[in-house]
Amino acid sequence: MSVFQVIAQNLLGFDLIIFVAAALNGVCYYFARKNANALYRKLHMIVFVPSRRNDPESVSKAIRDIDEEQVVAMRKRSESLYAVFVNVTAVFPLLGILGTVVSLLPMVAELADMQTNFFAALTSTFWGLVFAILFKLLDGFLSARMEDNDKAVDLLLQRRELLNEEREG
Repeated sequence: MSVFQVIAQNLLGFDLIIFVAAALNGVCYYFARKNANALYRKLHMIVFVPSRRNDPESVSKAIRDIDEEQVVAMRKRSESLYAVFVNVTAVFPLLGILGTVVSLLPMVAELADMQTNFFAALTSTFWGLVFAILFKLLDGFLSARMEDNDKAVDLLLQRRELLNEEREG
């Protein structure tokens, strides 16, 4: 059996689990990134760069007018999607190793098919590592945005509290 036949056969076997997990993780990444960017756009110009473009009163009004519950809900949704993405990303090397073990176990019983089983084991390990690396790289971009958003929401909440104290006092 050729290497390409083994790869094709494995794509319909255990490697399919890895590809399905990769597709689901891609969807999680898309929605986590989309939610994180929406929150970033909502807060960035008000929280981090308010003084250059607007007078202090309009900035204070913009901060008071933001729906705090909506912002907190947006942050929670982003963090939930991000947590799913990070956890699925962490599973890919384990899926690759599991595919290796599943493929190598029959070798004990059938030494004649040792080469085929060995190739099958390597493809699962290969795909598990490929997707782990790919999603880990994407995580680098998304984690920075998540941290920015956490800081922005915290800063917004602090500023709203100060503005409320100034109005009351």
